[in-house]
Amino acid sequence: MYIRSSRRVHGMLKLYYGLNEEGKTVDQAESMNPCDINGTHFDPEVYLNKLRRECSLGELMDQESCMVKQIRSLDSDMQTLVYENYNKFISATDTIRKMKNDFKKMEDEMDCLSTNMAAITEFSAHISGTLQDQHAQITKLSGVHTLLRKLQFLFELPARLNKCLELQAYSQAVSSHRRARCVLQQYSHMPSFRGIQDDCHAIMDKLAQELRQKFRDGGSSAEDLSECVELLLQLDEPAEELCDKFLSHAQSRLEANLRGLEAETDILEFIDRGCNEFVSSLCLVIASYQELFVNRPQEGNLASKDIPHMAIGKLHAFVDALATCYFSLVERRIQEEKSVGDNSLLVRALDRFHRRLQAVAKLLPGSAVPSQGTEIVVRAARERIKQYLAALQSFYLDSLRDVRQALAAPRLGGSSAGELLSSLSASILNQIKSVLASVHLFTAKDITFSNKPYFKGEFCSQGVRESLVVNFIKFVCQSSRQFCESAGDRGGSTPPALLLLLSRLCLDYETSTITYILTLTDEQFLVQHHSPVTAVAALCGEARGAAQKLLNHYVKVQGLIISQMLRKSVETRDWVNTIEPRNVRAVMKRVVEDTTSIDVQVGLLYEEGVRKAHSSDSSKRTFSVYSGSRQQTRYAPSYAPSAPMDTNLLSNIHKLFSERIDIFSPVEFNKVSVLTGIIKISLKTFLECVRLRTFGRYGLQQIQVDCNYLQMYLWRFVSDENLVHFLLDEIVGSTAHRCLDPAPMEQSVIEVICERG
Repeated sequence: MYIRSSRRVHGMLKLYYGLNEEGKTVDQAESMNPCDINGTHFDPEVYLNKLRRECSLGELMDQESCMVKQIRSLDSDMQTLVYENYNKFISATDTIRKMKNDFKKMEDEMDCLSTNMAAITEFSAHISGTLQDQHAQITKLSGVHTLLRKLQFLFELPARLNKCLELQAYSQAVSSHRRARCVLQQYSHMPSFRGIQDDCHAIMDKLAQELRQKFRDGGSSAEDLSECVELLLQLDEPAEELCDKFLSHAQSRLEANLRGLEAETDILEFIDRGCNEFVSSLCLVIASYQELFVNRPQEGNLASKDIPHMAIGKLHAFVDALATCYFSLVERRIQEEKSVGDNSLLVRALDRFHRRLQAVAKLLPGSAVPSQGTEIVVRAARERIKQYLAALQSFYLDSLRDVRQALAAPRLGGSSAGELLSSLSASILNQIKSVLASVHLFTAKDITFSNKPYFKGEFCSQGVRESLVVNFIKFVCQSSRQFCESAGDRGGSTPPALLLLLSRLCLDYETSTITYILTLTDEQFLVQHHSPVTAVAALCGEARGAAQKLLNHYVKVQGLIISQMLRKSVETRDWVNTIEPRNVRAVMKRVVEDTTSIDVQVGLLYEEGVRKAHSSDSSKRTFSVYSGSRQQTRYAPSYAPSAPMDTNLLSNIHKLFSERIDIFSPVEFNKVSVLTGIIKISLKTFLECVRLRTFGRYGLQQIQVDCNYLQMYLWRFVSDENLVHFLLDEIVGSTAHRCLDPAPMEQSVIEVICERG
């Protein structure tokens, strides 16, 4: 019973604090278990029966002890809770009692305040009633007093203005006149006011004249000048005239700065002087002008005149006119920079020029001056590219002149063709690298204009790569071709060795140099091919074409030189009445010597080349008097004047089936091909000269000896020995056909003469 009583009291307290009987919040689910001692549906009988069934005696005793402890704890909690709530109830009672006393005192004060307000209202009504009759009179007198003060100000205005003029208090004078100007204008029909107005106008005219003089002198500070302009505008001075006077005065000083620029100084000093004097003064003028006429807040009557719009237009025209004069001086001075030795001075000068013009862009947005300055820098860079191209071309021509002199000089202690080629190629490449290093200064990171789109794109690709490097390579190829075009029938004035050297130079350009130079340019200038550029393959093709043409021309020239000797040797001899041959003619020895010299010369620059396999008796071949297809032992005994038609027919039939020899075919880039071409031209000329002559017995024998001597030495120079044998056989056969008494010499005798010769 005690447990049930305690639980009921405890449950009421839980309900008071928003808990259910189980000690949970209201929103918690209630337990339906009858054995849950904290649940709503707890049944003591069921709980006790369950304990008796499931627990031993010791467990029941422990359960009882635990339950006793819980009951005591709950009783203690209940007492604490009751005591705390009791203290709160006592405190609340005291607070309510105190509030009753305070409200009583506040009611007494409010009654007193209400009484005082009623007395004040009654006293105010009494005063208003007393002064009501005099209020209209006081108002009238106050208006009269104000009018008298205004009239006194008007009558004292001329004296006040004179005093301000004497003290140079121009701002106060203008302010006083503006206050009275409307009134004087309104009552100007009255004589007294008209006199005051005339006096004021005279004083203000004098004041305006002093302000104009002060503005014209321009020697005062910026604040005084600004105040002067403001006062003149308030005095209805035309804003356009003020702008024109200011700009006119500034123009005289700036033109004096321009006249002070001397073109005799170096380019950096010239640009520094122009920037420090002219550009700096121009920036000061722009800033002062904008402060006076453009940026000044417009109030009252001045706001309707739109002075800033008018003033900014005049300023743009003024700056553009002076900048045009300055730019013409700068461009003229830049054009005088012809030396390409040191490019850094010009680049530094252009950088300072471009950098200082950016101040104009900041002070005067929308001005064309900065863009015009950038165009000058761009034109200077383009002109520099042209100058460097001309310098490279001049250097190349001078180098060729030195090489030509070295080739023409005696060979005692002189350089070989290979050494000259290496020196020429290295000097040209070093000069190109030096020029690229000088031009690269235009794109340096510390140069302000290098960030402009032109110098990031077009200058690198079209300027440096195309206009400088590619054009120089094309110039080398084209100038080399001109050595071929200017030659005459005798080979012209160009040394053959120079033709050979240039052909090797162009071939080296095609194989490696062009690719190296363009790769170096692209890497150094970070070239991005946004616009079409010349392909490396096209330049290499042009260089190879020039090399081929030069080598072909070299073969032609050397062949013509030897051919000329052979032609003279045939045309200047009487072949019908000549004596019996005892020696090889000297011209044939000269031909072999010149061919050997050419072989050495070509071998210094070109590789050997491919030859066909030589037979063991290459130098022992014999020549028939008719055709290479017939053996001498077969046709010589049957030779008779009655059988020329048969022999000619057999010779012509053999030519139809023999391999055609192309005398002027393109030459390959090796020594064997070059010597083969020269020998073909020489022997073909020998053959054609023989066909134009008539021979006697000993003339035929001399030709046999000469051809056998040529065979002994020339076969080793050509790619196919059969070609030399065929041409020499044709020469001997053609001689026999034109011989009046064809009696050939024995081969053994020919060999003895050749070995002795």
